[in-house]
Amino acid sequence: MLWVYKMIYIPNGGFKMKKYILLILSIAILFSLTACSSTGKEANGTLSIGVLPDVDSVPIIIADNEGYFKENNLNVEIHLFHSAMDRDAALQSRKIDGAVSDMLAALYGKEGGFNVKITSKTNGSYKLITGKNSYIKNISELAGRGIALSKNTVIEYAADSILSYSGVDVSSINKIVIPQIPTRLEMLRNGQVAAAVLPEPMASVAINEGASLLASTDTLGINPGILLFTEDSISTKTSELKKFYKAYNKAVDLLNKEDVKTFADILVQKAGFPEEFKNSPKLVTYEKAALPSEEEFNNINSWMKNNNQIKSEFKYSDVVYDEFVK
Repeated sequence: MLWVYKMIYIPNGGFKMKKYILLILSIAILFSLTACSSTGKEANGTLSIGVLPDVDSVPIIIADNEGYFKENNLNVEIHLFHSAMDRDAALQSRKIDGAVSDMLAALYGKEGGFNVKITSKTNGSYKLITGKNSYIKNISELAGRGIALSKNTVIEYAADSILSYSGVDVSSINKIVIPQIPTRLEMLRNGQVAAAVLPEPMASVAINEGASLLASTDTLGINPGILLFTEDSISTKTSELKKFYKAYNKAVDLLNKEDVKTFADILVQKAGFPEEFKNSPKLVTYEKAALPSEEEFNNINSWMKNNNQIKSEFKYSDVVYDEFVK
């Protein structure tokens, strides 16, 4: 507390000191906050992010595990979902600020009046594989057979793209809708479906157990994975998002430098990777945060319109926000 003293003249009595409290409470609080921030650190902000058990989410898991978010005075709450449907429900109910997602989900959101923006791409891989006892060795042999996938998602887009590229009529395929990724893997293992489209690392786990790889989005140059955030979060948590991407990029550097075995236990514990991942851990080569390609965006937009999944014609600039990864 700051005290101010004033000299008062009293006739025949000389000067007498009188004490006054000059600071009001708000100024006292200001000084207190200044003292507390003498280290130069800002108060921690919080971001809540949804992830799936796939390689796209790994930089976020590692940034959190290594303390990179805390280094930037940021709290990140990570919510693990096992299906895109559950993730999107949490996003639309405002339980999370953003999510590891895909361009299709962003366009569905915009079509439905839900204000989300793509802030960067992610690095993922989706593979069409057959069970070890299916005896299917070629994509053309899938005609009339069933493929397990999640409907109206990046998984279905990947499936249609792979089939079309291979000259297979998409309408000849029986699409078996299995939203939960671990359930899809288990059904393939047990021979309940002939084939499935799975993200990494689930796909590699199945292949290591005897499943056969038919095709991958890697070979087609398809990369629809993204990070998106609500417009409310972008406008009110700009500082937090800048810190988030700083930590994200640091995690990418670490992932590309260290042996993947270093992170196997953490990814099983915190990213929902299957225990079998530890037997033969494999990840993708990660890139620092960057924007998705406009060509990929337009391809997905056209696919969704042609399949009557959206009616609007969105522009790249309508959905992509470029302030964090310029």
